Amino acid sequence: MTDDLRRRSLLKAMPLLALAGAATPTKAAQQPDDPALAVPSLTLAMHVRVLIGAPQELGMVDGVRKRVIPITGGTVSGPRLSGTILPGGADWQSIRADGTADILARYTIQASDGALISIVNRGYRHGPAPVLARIAKGEMVDPALYYFRTTPRFEVASDGPHAWLGQTIFLCTAARFADHVALDIFAVG
Repeated sequence: MTDDLRRRSLLKAMPLLALAGAATPTKAAQQPDDPALAVPSLTLAMHVRVLIGAPQELGMVDGVRKRVIPITGGTVSGPRLSGTILPGGADWQSIRADGTADILARYTIQASDGALISIVNRGYRHGPAPVLARIAKGEMVDPALYYFRTTPRFEVASDGPHAWLGQTIFLCTAARFADHVALDIFAVG
């Protein structure tokens, strides 16, 4: 099942890659002295499973529904990083009138070598109202039925083995489940 979800996530990312290719400047759009710019590539950096607690509803604040979702643990696995998610972080959400969740998650990874890495993950989740209602009830919902993308940034010691995390742009595709959030994080090359 997890492999199936990962395949679907990758397939959903394919239109982004096609658009990136379509965005390559043409000779007519380029200045005569400008070289062609590189088209970014995506490389899977890690799979993350963030365990979450029950949402804490703050209510309406300045016309937007606010809530905090505690982060209670989790795992990180991938070709260049593995470790655990430490309890104590949270996902601060602002839910707009149209149902779009404006997400700001902040938590700490303890790498398998003991290094501590902070992650700040901003993004959006939205979709058809009936789909979002099913997610809110804790039902299993196919991630292809809604949009959930983030742009994680890592805060990490610049002189350690994980310094690359603080020097790379990342794009994430995600899925929300009753007790966790699944993230596939891609390095943008």
